Amino acid sequence: MGSVADHEPRSVMSSQFSRRPARRRIAGIAVAAGLAVTAALTAPAAAGVATAAPSAPAVQAGAIGPGVQIATPVTGGAELCTANFLYTPAAGQDGHRDEPGGRGAEHQAAPAGVLYLGAAAHCMAGEDAMSSVDGCREPVMPEGIEVGIRGRDGNNYTGRVAYNSWAVMQDRGETDPQLCLYNDLSLIRLSPAAVAVADPTVPGFGGPTGLDTDGTEQGEKVYSFQPNQLVATPYKQGLSLGQPEGPRTHVVSTTPPGVPGDSGSGYLDARGRAFGLLSSLMLPTNTNGVTDIARALAYAQRYGEVGALEVVPGRVPFTPGVLPLTELPSGPSLPALPLPDLTPAPLR
Repeated sequence: MGSVADHEPRSVMSSQFSRRPARRRIAGIAVAAGLAVTAALTAPAAAGVATAAPSAPAVQAGAIGPGVQIATPVTGGAELCTANFLYTPAAGQDGHRDEPGGRGAEHQAAPAGVLYLGAAAHCMAGEDAMSSVDGCREPVMPEGIEVGIRGRDGNNYTGRVAYNSWAVMQDRGETDPQLCLYNDLSLIRLSPAAVAVADPTVPGFGGPTGLDTDGTEQGEKVYSFQPNQLVATPYKQGLSLGQPEGPRTHVVSTTPPGVPGDSGSGYLDARGRAFGLLSSLMLPTNTNGVTDIARALAYAQRYGEVGALEVVPGRVPFTPGVLPLTELPSGPSLPALPLPDLTPAPLR
């Protein structure tokens, strides 16, 4: 994905852009005072804010899908994060029977053409949120808010938050630390205009090939498209260090790690299956905490109003070997095993 500054003349936008003072926020990058969501999505990067690297020619993707930028409105600007995958109601949720002749079971109705874009729940944290990843306590915006989405075609689109795990957990009064710290998923229902240009394909990599439901193991190679950093390539390869903190999160090492603005980015396993989304930094290491998507979707199905969802497979096969990838972490960038006690911290 090209830099957002490529789509509009710099002279026009620069006159409106000044960097907003740093705030103790959970999600990515707070932008200049007085900017609306649209301006936030079209503005050039300020000092210290990474720009997107160009897409590799191997796999091109449509306007809306994995890796696009999402802007949640806040006073004086917007909070920027990154989308992971596209989701659709699971087969059989159209109100009809699964098999011809009525032999299958009936399922709940789901409107035709519904498509969701995944993000991190913490990207919708309330404006008075502090530096914590506790989704059971941190203020969060209500479901139903409209967010902006910057398309790869240079146009701005919208969607509404149909589900936010933080909001649902707070409504339910959850106190389980595994949920409070690691259940970090929001689902944005795309507008018809966004649905029309949506593409589930992960830029560069291809896929996803489906949903990973059995977790990752220590030493397993993983991949992520993170276009919001000043690095030679946005196509990351890394290593899973397993799930030492429990089944709801994976500890992942990449060089460099995910940073503010990357929040919500999707991760693929060695088979191209979607397994996680970027949620936190795991102190005292430079690894990331990656929310397990399968478990997050199961919670959304049980307690949210989106029903059972499936990851939409990419239209292009998963082929990571044709890309200019980041280096695999090694030496000082790879934490020694066994890992120390880890504490999830917000990306800031």
